[in-house]
Amino acid sequence: MNTKSLVLMALLVSVGAALYLIIPGINGGMKPDFMLTMMFVGILLFPNVKSVFLLGMTTGVISGLFSTFPGGFFPNIIDKFITAFVFFAVVMLIKKVATKLPVAVVLCGLGTILSGTIFLSAAIFVIGAEIPFGFLFTTVVLPAVLFNGVAFALIFPIVIKLVKRSNLQTAVSQSV
Repeated sequence: MNTKSLVLMALLVSVGAALYLIIPGINGGMKPDFMLTMMFVGILLFPNVKSVFLLGMTTGVISGLFSTFPGGFFPNIIDKFITAFVFFAVVMLIKKVATKLPVAVVLCGLGTILSGTIFLSAAIFVIGAEIPFGFLFTTVVLPAVLFNGVAFALIFPIVIKLVKRSNLQTAVSQSV
């Protein structure tokens, strides 16, 4: 892992944090988690265990710090860490087509569903949240899937073009 890779991953995480802070809350302050979108972009660019570990932990901690969900710090860390490695495993299974935009958008949507499910389950288990799982899933997770999918479809091609122009060695630049 070189410095350029670390800088790009840090930029992706910081853009995700900025988007998270700018986007207004829905349903009493709950927000779609654009940190996930940027984590998924980072995993597609740098599909290796060290990068996935760094992306999962940093996005989990930063999402936890900015979480508007009561007691959402630890569920965010648990959720991002598990989601990062499951997403990574799926990317490795379909590595030849994983960076194609339609496939990547579907992976982003499925990853968001997984992340939301893990987060809500962890919040209910760890914190004892009293709001029903089904209500939160339909009112927060499903809209987040839509938001994250659209954001990913807009952001990923831009990042890919920038990476190809910059001579940065990523999984995407090596596959072309």
